[in-house]
Amino acid sequence: MNDWLFGVTPGQLALLLGLCALIVVAAGICVAVYGWYTRRTMRRLEQMLEQAIAGSFEQRNYSEARLSRLEEKLSRFLRSSQLSRKSIEEDRGRIKSLIGDISHQTKTPLANILLYGQLLDEQPLPAAARPMLGQINTEAEKLRFLIEALVKLSRLESGVVQPVAEVQPLEPLLRALEHSFRPAAEQKGVSLHIEPAGVSACFDRKWTQEAVGNLVDNAIKYTPAGGHVSIACEQYAMFCRIAVKDDGPGIPEKEQAAVFQRFYRGHAAAKSPGVGVGLALARQIAAQQGGYIKLASEPGRGSEFSLYLPLEAQM
Repeated sequence: MNDWLFGVTPGQLALLLGLCALIVVAAGICVAVYGWYTRRTMRRLEQMLEQAIAGSFEQRNYSEARLSRLEEKLSRFLRSSQLSRKSIEEDRGRIKSLIGDISHQTKTPLANILLYGQLLDEQPLPAAARPMLGQINTEAEKLRFLIEALVKLSRLESGVVQPVAEVQPLEPLLRALEHSFRPAAEQKGVSLHIEPAGVSACFDRKWTQEAVGNLVDNAIKYTPAGGHVSIACEQYAMFCRIAVKDDGPGIPEKEQAAVFQRFYRGHAAAKSPGVGVGLALARQIAAQQGGYIKLASEPGRGSEFSLYLPLEAQM
């Protein structure tokens, strides 16, 4: 009777205990193997991702026959991404070369046209020829500005050049704008007022001066003699606003969304000089620095363009 336990003999009990121990050991081995396989797979996935981030991932580094299904799919995805990135870089190189060719091939002929126009202006000409010569010089200057603006815009949009933003005070930029535009404002009889700016923002000095300069140039261009143009800065929690306000004719609400499109010329702008790319360029410059431009305008009450720049560097 003592040799039985619940109908199981000691020999059978020993066998059951041995089987249980074997099962536990086998389960432990399976868990260990699974853990090792998982860690190995994760290490290889991390290695793939690190190489992809560094731009050094290559198909020859991995044999698909030895990869898990997940690794194989990630490998295919990274190879595809690598090819796409190479294609983008090649396209960017071609665009850069094309832009350079256009800029170079048009710069010299335009400079010659402007030079010959100035030389002709110094020569005795029939009275009827003077207006035509003036028109030639005006159109040549307009074409020069258009090509330069389009080259700048194309370089920004294609990523050939990138603004290098850093935290710096706005006051030097405003003083440079005043120095550049006060003569034109005085010549037209427009009052240019720039409020002192005791604030800083994160921006590229050269490109931001180009953007704000386009806003100021438009403000002076569309403000009649006796009118006012003002530039003021205001700091918010995350952005700094540079506001350019004028006494021009204003922009109807239905046209306000379109004024930032390249070559767009509103009804009021049709009679004024310009080519319609300045605002598109200004918006692109602001966007590539983590900023944006807003417009507030009403027909008969002027316009206010506000360029917002981040206070700190964008991650």
